[in-house]
Amino acid sequence: MFQALTRIGRRRALFGSAAVCALAGLLLWWLLPLGEESPSGTITISTGTPKGVYQMYGKLLQGAIAKDMPDLNVHLQNSDGSQQNVGRVATGEADYTIAAADAVETYILQDKPGAKRLRGCSRLYDDYVHLVVLRSSPVQSVEDLKGLKVAVGPSGSGVRLIANHVLEAAGLDPGKDIDPLAVGIADMPGLLADHKIDAFFWSGGLPTNAVRELSKTDDIRLVPIGSDLIEKLHEQGGGSRYYRSAVMPADAYPASQRGAAVPTLAVANFLITRDDADANLTEELTRTVIGSRDRIGGVVHAAQLVDLRTAIYTDPLPLHEGARRYYRSIKP
Repeated sequence: MFQALTRIGRRRALFGSAAVCALAGLLLWWLLPLGEESPSGTITISTGTPKGVYQMYGKLLQGAIAKDMPDLNVHLQNSDGSQQNVGRVATGEADYTIAAADAVETYILQDKPGAKRLRGCSRLYDDYVHLVVLRSSPVQSVEDLKGLKVAVGPSGSGVRLIANHVLEAAGLDPGKDIDPLAVGIADMPGLLADHKIDAFFWSGGLPTNAVRELSKTDDIRLVPIGSDLIEKLHEQGGGSRYYRSAVMPADAYPASQRGAAVPTLAVANFLITRDDADANLTEELTRTVIGSRDRIGGVVHAAQLVDLRTAIYTDPLPLHEGARRYYRSIKP
């Protein structure tokens, strides 16, 4: 009888061990899908100008990628902004980038090299247009910029594209009615503080550190961009159709806004790539972008607005197949 019980105990132990092994195997299969190795090699991500939100987001995304895909080397490339970023990806100079919807649409409409190969990975966050002046300035609207020296961003920047559209909507010729200065956000605040320019345009996530720091040291204001200009922008067609009315919250730059929200316009940013980008890599990169939202958002507050519910909306670009696979994989 004792021997029979021992045989039964051994049989149960064997069955128990087999069940544990099967469960472990299932867990391993779930955590490490068979046939899919972690991406490796080197990719280039085109970011933005020094002190801009694109550049800061890119650096933090690089850290998140290193954690999620340790075998992948990420090279970051500074740029003038959206327009240059789109061109770099379209022509293969960079593999991934961040760009605003108006710059993407403009590149496509101009049928520039590689335009048909562009694909979206994720909608990220919105850029808000800033028109910044000293508080003592007489400028109360975009129309008041006539005859003044205004920083409008480098030629390859999204800021330049938006500034030109906004000026035209206000009835001003960007090349004749103002004295334009092609500098970026790294230089704009200092030039305004030193009275070397009268105003500057900036388009970026909220808050942009360079503007926030300026608001702490100099008495500045944000000039409203009203809904009347939004209507005129939409009449322009093309990339301007992606601008929409927005309100800059009162706490974006509390030192300068003094508790008042400011009407402005906003445009969506996307993570983009080409149709020939590796599908597995793009799937995992999209996963990292969504999964790192809270970590990156702790530093770049605009990144907190990355939302899985809206991430798939990358119009005018179709989703890349790898990104599509990611969104399908997380559907309930």
